[in-house]
Amino acid sequence: MVTLAASEPYSPPRGTAGLPPFRERAPWLGGDLQTLRNFLWPPAVDLAPFRTERLILPLLDGSGDHLVGTMQWPTEVRRQPVVVIIHGLTGCEESIHVRLCAADLLRAGFPVLRLNLRGAGPSLAFCRLHYHAGRSQDLADALAGMPARVKERGLVALGFSFGGGILLKYLGEVGGVTPLQAAVTVSTPIDLEAASRRVMERRNRIYHWSFLRDIRRQFTAGLPEKDVRLAQEVQSLWEFDEQLTAPRNGFASAADYYRRSSAQRFLAGIAVPTLLLHAINDPIVPVEAYRDFPWTRNRRLIPAIESKGGHVGFHNRGGGVWYHQAAELFFRRVLSLS
Repeated sequence: MVTLAASEPYSPPRGTAGLPPFRERAPWLGGDLQTLRNFLWPPAVDLAPFRTERLILPLLDGSGDHLVGTMQWPTEVRRQPVVVIIHGLTGCEESIHVRLCAADLLRAGFPVLRLNLRGAGPSLAFCRLHYHAGRSQDLADALAGMPARVKERGLVALGFSFGGGILLKYLGEVGGVTPLQAAVTVSTPIDLEAASRRVMERRNRIYHWSFLRDIRRQFTAGLPEKDVRLAQEVQSLWEFDEQLTAPRNGFASAADYYRRSSAQRFLAGIAVPTLLLHAINDPIVPVEAYRDFPWTRNRRLIPAIESKGGHVGFHNRGGGVWYHQAAELFFRRVLSLS
């Protein structure tokens, strides 16, 4: 079993090293400031120069729901794969980290699809149901429904936090039968129960309050009035999943939902090169599941565990976001791109 010392980053297996080093940028020092930087001081992101089109992708579960994504093309056309970006919990295509990452990848020559999960952002107008951690089939349907002219240049994916968990679960379920050639996840909770317990800790009460507020807004659209009232009454994320997510989606309880949907159960089945980026000082997603997973049993998994970086932070000394650089380098190396 591969384990991580609490004070040092994981050293990846032979042949997977070579990512640029991450060094915190002042004044954003420590896990909380790295996490909150984009909310305390939102950066300007200009996506206007890039040609844009809307993709509406059907889901095949009989619900009539569709996912919606914003497809954008770099100003200089190159033979590089489309990067499908998947947002985190309560996010959408307009989340600041999604837009920042898209802008950097577009400038690097990668076409980008900012995908909205079921019921999120623009997808809400096309959906009766809402996404949850177990809805990995939605991603399979969306990839299958993408136009051939988009898929012909190849596909890779990058998932943030909760969205990264859906991506990993999907990859583990399908094995090698996927159009994705590579994947990257950032600050992903591979053990959902542990992450739920962590965010409810007293020191995380501001994060918890924020998540609960945003979940109530995003996940109650279209629900019966009794469920909307229930959502306003619950006092924790666990209660929300116990009282609403689980019963509405065929799970016996919140614990059953977390167990059956956690990405760590599916990692062994992943058959494409997958880079998992995480920080030991992430205040929201605990590192223990990363420490304890037997990475050497699946050499296609490449954990890059940094001592610092926070949750979807990684604001790098000298400017820029470290995981943008890491993801671009990883995709280029895996696909032998110049």
